[in-house]
Amino acid sequence: MQPPKTNFTYKTVLFPLLGIVGFLLYIYLFKVDILGIIETAKTANPLIFSLAVLCGFIEIFFFTASWHALTSHINIKLSIKRAFLYVWYGIYIDTVIPAESISGEVTRAYLIVRDKCSSFGKAMASLFMHRLLGMTMNVVILIAGIALLTVDGEVNTIVFNTIIFVAAGITAVTAALTVLAFKKTWMLKAINWGTNIANKITRGKWSLDKYKNTAIEFADHFHDSMTEYRHNLKPVAESFIYLAVTWFFSLAVPYLVFHSLGQPVPWGIVFVTAAIVLAVKSIPAGIPFEVGIPEATMTTLYIAMGVNGALAATATILTRIITLWFRFFAGFAAQQYLELKPAATPTAVDGKN
Repeated sequence: MQPPKTNFTYKTVLFPLLGIVGFLLYIYLFKVDILGIIETAKTANPLIFSLAVLCGFIEIFFFTASWHALTSHINIKLSIKRAFLYVWYGIYIDTVIPAESISGEVTRAYLIVRDKCSSFGKAMASLFMHRLLGMTMNVVILIAGIALLTVDGEVNTIVFNTIIFVAAGITAVTAALTVLAFKKTWMLKAINWGTNIANKITRGKWSLDKYKNTAIEFADHFHDSMTEYRHNLKPVAESFIYLAVTWFFSLAVPYLVFHSLGQPVPWGIVFVTAAIVLAVKSIPAGIPFEVGIPEATMTTLYIAMGVNGALAATATILTRIITLWFRFFAGFAAQQYLELKPAATPTAVDGKN
């Protein structure tokens, strides 16, 4: 597996720029006052907005700490500093490469193997468990959001049904993935089935035994690591706690953005919008999600929950400056650092790998 080849050219920012154009077209078609957006943006308090920016970067640190708690438990030789750089690298790849929801994770797994921190199976196990915990936390935030909206009396039928549908969908997928993760025999059967089909198609002209053995080795490392998590829930609980802190800072970003505009909104609106956007973003649909869809989704949800159109669009744009553009350039810096300055002393992998 090779890392995505990315250089900073005009093509690197093409998708994000197209997204901005698409979002502006969206708000124009829905008759949102663009001049009103500009005037509203001018009222932003720079100090509060700077605090939102800071929260956005602290969020990534605790996200890294959450993942690092899982890697440490299964003997992946990865420092918190290098894990932090890997996460930023993944964020950059997520922005510029289609299939946003998985490209960053695959990149992190590749970097772990490239720098000889561990096997690919162990790396994917840590990422898989982290994804499961993230999906679980997503459901928790959705439920908390709808509870807050209900208390405030600001939830309508469409929003309520959307929340229930998304929460049920995430729960079902999480349960299914959890079962599959601990069924080693199912994984081995899938490998054998795939190999047999490939041999029939190629009529045995290609020797697939090496790839089959590699896949079986991956399955062994992956399953053994998942079993370790099941037998010792302490690192899983630690990771989940860090994820909770991650979500606090994540939700603080749009909350503070609204405050910077002098128009605070209830926490319930922030909870629901952030959770639904992340849920949609997690679907590996094979398209670059960072191209305007999140902006349109956020604005629509804000308006559906009673936020003024110009205010909703302005808050969305300012939030995305933090969660897309600032992170895009920070991720690019991490990518350049890791590629130009590879690990000086690769860590030997334990004998099992």
